[in-house]
Amino acid sequence: MKLSNSRMWSISLALLRGPAVTSAFHVHRPLVVSRTMVHSSSPSSVLLQAAGGRVSNAVTDGDVLTKTDTTQKQAAAKKKKKLDTNPPKGTRDFYPEDMRLRTWLFDQWRDVANTYGFSEYDAPVLESESLYTRKAGEEVTQQLYNFVDKGERAVSLRPEMTPSLARMVMAKKGGLPLPLKWFSIPQCWRYERMTRGRRREHFQWNMDVWGVGGVEVEAELLSAMVTFFQKVGIQSDDVGIKVNSRLVIGEVLTELGIPEDKFAATCVLVDKLEKVPIDAIQGDLEELGLDTSVVEKLLEVLTNKSIDALTHVLGDDSAAVAELNQLMDLCQAYGIEDWIMF
Repeated sequence: MKLSNSRMWSISLALLRGPAVTSAFHVHRPLVVSRTMVHSSSPSSVLLQAAGGRVSNAVTDGDVLTKTDTTQKQAAAKKKKKLDTNPPKGTRDFYPEDMRLRTWLFDQWRDVANTYGFSEYDAPVLESESLYTRKAGEEVTQQLYNFVDKGERAVSLRPEMTPSLARMVMAKKGGLPLPLKWFSIPQCWRYERMTRGRRREHFQWNMDVWGVGGVEVEAELLSAMVTFFQKVGIQSDDVGIKVNSRLVIGEVLTELGIPEDKFAATCVLVDKLEKVPIDAIQGDLEELGLDTSVVEKLLEVLTNKSIDALTHVLGDDSAAVAELNQLMDLCQAYGIEDWIMF
């Protein structure tokens, strides 16, 4: 689920036939010599025979035994690779019982999105590769299912939906009335290492809002998420929704003396620390010119579990703290504060 502001190969075999075999007979008397010209793919293309006799093609064909040997044909047939009935690696089939479950789940997503006034959209699963490679350096760039098509165009299966959405909005050149409230359930592809429950294709519920800059949008999206959970029988005792603030990270990075042009790359590394130890990204830190102690300090701040703790670090006049307080007030108004965690 994302809230924002299997392949098949076909192989064609072409059977190429040699030129048709033709014969021409030229009789010259009184020498009684017949000249037979045989045009074929065989190196022996010309044969002269005395006494006007006719020569069979079988006699002139050096491969006749190979062509009539059924034993070799049967052996070749046995060696032919059997059809692999498994779907391509990283993908899955949806049998009727699976489709019933998937359809039910998608219907729950659509029902919630419609309740909150969102309109459904879609885009091609195949996009121009440049739509994703423009953000060079991001992990997704290394996970593209990309290739060059028959028109010499670099294309890719979509790894995420947001770039397609941005392309669609830009294509209208300001002609769309704002705010936009759109949702989609795209199939996305990433060529990455598979783990339990994580394949190379997946479906994703996206709800996007364009044209609203305040945290009111985040509160509405969080409420929609909680509504879905409640519809399918999940309660706040079962799961929590973790909230991160880029504004908080930005203030902390500024306090630590990290240049603004390195904020995005640093945030990517911080996200990785939820999965790997800090030693695993030591090389990346050095490339950014960051000391390990800086990241450790950043983690210390970001692992605070309450707004009060962040206020103690960032101060009462912090814009980030003020925004978080506003978000929590809105969540309380929606009745979802029990679901929110830091």
